[in-house]
Amino acid sequence: MAWSTRELAELAGTTVKSVRYYHQLGLLDEPARLANGYKQYEVRHLVRLLQITRLTDLGVPLAQIESIGSSVDDPAGALRTIDAELAATIERLQRIRAELAAILENRTSASLPAGFAEAGRDLSEADQSLLLIWSKVFDEGAMDDLKQMLIDSPRTAADIELDDLTDDADRETRRRLGEQYAPVLAAATERYEWLGAPGARAPRGAAFAQQTVTEAVTELYNGAQREVLYRASLIGSGKLDDLAALEAALDAAEKPGSGVEATDVGDAGGGSELSRASSGPDSEDGKR
Repeated sequence: MAWSTRELAELAGTTVKSVRYYHQLGLLDEPARLANGYKQYEVRHLVRLLQITRLTDLGVPLAQIESIGSSVDDPAGALRTIDAELAATIERLQRIRAELAAILENRTSASLPAGFAEAGRDLSEADQSLLLIWSKVFDEGAMDDLKQMLIDSPRTAADIELDDLTDDADRETRRRLGEQYAPVLAAATERYEWLGAPGARAPRGAAFAQQTVTEAVTELYNGAQREVLYRASLIGSGKLDDLAALEAALDAAEKPGSGVEATDVGDAGGGSELSRASSGPDSEDGKR
């Protein structure tokens, strides 16, 4: 009995394209041809094709099928390796499903880092973006601390006001918000001492963390928002001389003809809900 390519594919429950591809990979031997050029597959070809389809159904990569069917290699060992890989894949998919369930339940953004669906659901778009960057800069323990800070500190009216703060906000508003945030930053730094020197929690080093976070904060938040967090960090850490220097510089900047924008003088700090936890007295985005 001999079969054509189409007949062989139908018997094995696969496609002609797959049969030809297995030939290209060297997994299936080429059959003899008739005088008219048509291929004539035999029982051994059918058996081999059925073996290939069975192994692919089990999740065996095509690149490993040859070794599994070889008497030289250890097919049982290859299968155990594939089983371990499948177990890892299942674990990853289960984790993804759990993440998706949390995202759907909390109706939050899918762009938040893993595990932040609940803690980050009320963050502004800028804060969510900064959080993503933090997850690539600081270690897992730091991110766990940040998650706990967000859970322990529900969104406040001050957060909303800071989110909506425009770059031309008056100085009294900036001063008032800075004073409101100061005790929050001080409490966070007291509870999580590493916030005073977050570079120690950056696997790629403090310099990299400082550059990355500073650039992110500068682009994500306007000058008025950054000044508010800078003020809060100065007040919270008791650096009143620096605060007085800031006020003096703002006075000078606001004089006619100075050529300096007032918010450029206090160009430091970060965003609202998230950044208030990352603007400790010596943090990368809390320094002026």
